[in-house]
Amino acid sequence: MATKEQVLEKLGKVLDPELGLDIVSLGFIYEIAFPAPDSVHVKMTLSVPGCPLVSFLTNEAKTVILELPDVKNAEIELVFDPPWSPDMITEETRKKLGL
Repeated sequence: MATKEQVLEKLGKVLDPELGLDIVSLGFIYEIAFPAPDSVHVKMTLSVPGCPLVSFLTNEAKTVILELPDVKNAEIELVFDPPWSPDMITEETRKKLGL
């Protein structure tokens, strides 16, 4: 069975092409659950509801999760509650950005 840390590591490779930062550092990942031993369910958001990269980012997230050896099913649920804000960016990434 995959672990939360393994899933986060994989999701950390998914870059928002507009910002050049990964979706984990940006604070887009809200929740990771394991509804079955071979399944991962991720609740994630984007910076704005009308983001033109929605399909790209959700497909990339699913693809990298399915690379984990014990994962056969990956579901990405897009949510906008709570709304994303720059406050959700990790401290390390804030320092890199000078925020």
